[in-house]
Amino acid sequence: MSDQPTPGAAVPLARTRAETHTQGSLTVKSKSFSDEIPRRYSEYADGVSPEISWTPVEGAKSYALILEDPDAKKVRPFVHWVAWNIPADLTAVPEGLQGLAQLTEPEGLLQGKTSGGSIGYFGPRPPAGDPPHHYHFQVFALDTVLDAPPGVERDVVLAAMKGHVLASGELIGTYQG
Repeated sequence: MSDQPTPGAAVPLARTRAETHTQGSLTVKSKSFSDEIPRRYSEYADGVSPEISWTPVEGAKSYALILEDPDAKKVRPFVHWVAWNIPADLTAVPEGLQGLAQLTEPEGLLQGKTSGGSIGYFGPRPPAGDPPHHYHFQVFALDTVLDAPPGVERDVVLAAMKGHVLASGELIGTYQG
């Protein structure tokens, strides 16, 4: 059975799924953008991952980040980035992370598959003529380091997160092709 939703069928965003339920919250920001995501971070240009930061959460052993586009037409939401086991002493991921399943900087950070099948960040690329798409950068504070191998899909990471989410938050940016 595939982790991918049926084409065109809407699936709830990671932050609203049962696996990530929490009463705790954190604030997510970016030095790279505020509302509209600059072209540099899109797949129409450099496809560089933006800097994403968040407020620390007491008791967190690691953080996870999932970027989704619920406005995509074929796969909804389209998963643009899955990163987990971000060390607890970090409250940001820097701009320009490599597209590798396991990173050495920051050490321990793992990345998974996008809906397009690539590993790491896949920038916005809505079809030309579409209205602006909304990109949800969702950050989760976890009370554990996840036992999910590098390169897996979002749903494997979500299953591993179940019962371990201390807090979550999101930053929404828009992009139009």
